[in-house]
Amino acid sequence: MKKQLITLSLAVLVTISSAFAGNKEGVSDKAIKSFNREFAQARNVEWDTNKELQKATFELNGQVMFAYYNKEGELLAVSRNLATNQLPIRLSASLKQQYGDYWVSDLFEMASNNESSYYITVENADSKTVLRAIGAGDWQLYKKIKKEAL
Repeated sequence: MKKQLITLSLAVLVTISSAFAGNKEGVSDKAIKSFNREFAQARNVEWDTNKELQKATFELNGQVMFAYYNKEGELLAVSRNLATNQLPIRLSASLKQQYGDYWVSDLFEMASNNESSYYITVENADSKTVLRAIGAGDWQLYKKIKKEAL
């Protein structure tokens, strides 16, 4: 009985401590409360802020994720990095067809307003291209940067 009480006390202490971990100066209490409500199972939470946004970096179900809040504590978006094999089949096939000679340097999913968007950066020797797809729709050019010769 005593052993169970100690174990339960430690579990409660760890839970309370993790709820306040990463509380960085400049992060609004509203954002922290909203985060704790939305992502109660999150671990290793770290906060970053700037003038407009507050970003929580955390682990959930073995995956690193990012949640973005405004100063009023409203959740704006959640993102996570992806591997190319995690893309919807249609997007993966389209990418191989249109950009088969490029390499992928960045890929992430952004969820906002009950809709997922995918952003991918593909490169070749001459350019870096950022594409965006809303849902499982088609890739659209988001940004293209020409690389400078060395």
